Amino acid sequence: MDAKVLDKLVAKHSDFMRYETEKKITWCSNCGNYGIQNALRRALVLEDIDWRNVVLCFDVGCNGNGSDKIETYTIHGLHGRVLPLAAGVKIANHKLNVVASAGDGATFSEGVNHLVHAVRNNYPILFLHHNNENYGLTTGQASALSRCGTKRNAAPQGVVVPPLNPLDFVLSLNPSFVARAFTGEVDHLTEMIRAGLKHDGFAFIDILQACPTYNRETTDQWYSQRIKFIEEKEGYDRHDIWQARRIVQDLDQEIYLGLLYENKERISFLDMQATRKFTDSTLVEEVRPGLVSELL
Repeated sequence: MDAKVLDKLVAKHSDFMRYETEKKITWCSNCGNYGIQNALRRALVLEDIDWRNVVLCFDVGCNGNGSDKIETYTIHGLHGRVLPLAAGVKIANHKLNVVASAGDGATFSEGVNHLVHAVRNNYPILFLHHNNENYGLTTGQASALSRCGTKRNAAPQGVVVPPLNPLDFVLSLNPSFVARAFTGEVDHLTEMIRAGLKHDGFAFIDILQACPTYNRETTDQWYSQRIKFIEEKEGYDRHDIWQARRIVQDLDQEIYLGLLYENKERISFLDMQATRKFTDSTLVEEVRPGLVSELL
């Protein structure tokens, strides 16, 4: 880690520990969720975000097992429905920092419709896509991202349907922020989360993670041999969506990490609302008890 970043973390050690809980963590040994949780806590501290101004929304799945493992406001929602949940929180109180988490099963199967409209509406929330290419919580069934030929529970002979390409899918929807990270590179993942927290719009981070229990194909070692950083690619322009779509086609040999696409000209959902332009109050602050007898 960069020395300046480390110094700042040490200086804010008490804030870092403020996000700690006494709940026992029960993820499998070497699960990528440890790295994601650690990077998220680091990013919140480094961005000087008070724990009382954060809401973390968790989907059903292994990611949701972290909903009581971090000390801030958390909500554990329904399977595939975390994005409308997170959007509702942000719309109700735009002063909060809202982070949503979900796995590849919830995101690209049960909740793919919600993903489409979250990108389309450009809700100003950060979305951490936990991509381990299977349904880990329910014992490793194939997801929409499981690769052909890989063996999964309920597909013992190997997956036969070609997987979706998650980043190409999102990039086809005209997003405002798309990044990719890897749980084996926690420092880099921390910086991607920091960038997402500062983005005014829907920030999508595809987080590659190993599932040591059910996914024996794309392991930490497998990824480590293939990942590269987009900053090292000469001439790459993260504002060129077609260049981004080309670079994400390769999921097997050269897998680039980093901020792959950014469009700051897209207006966030909240800024589109003409009726809210002249007020800074939140919707929850405007809720008042009132008599309905006159309406009856």
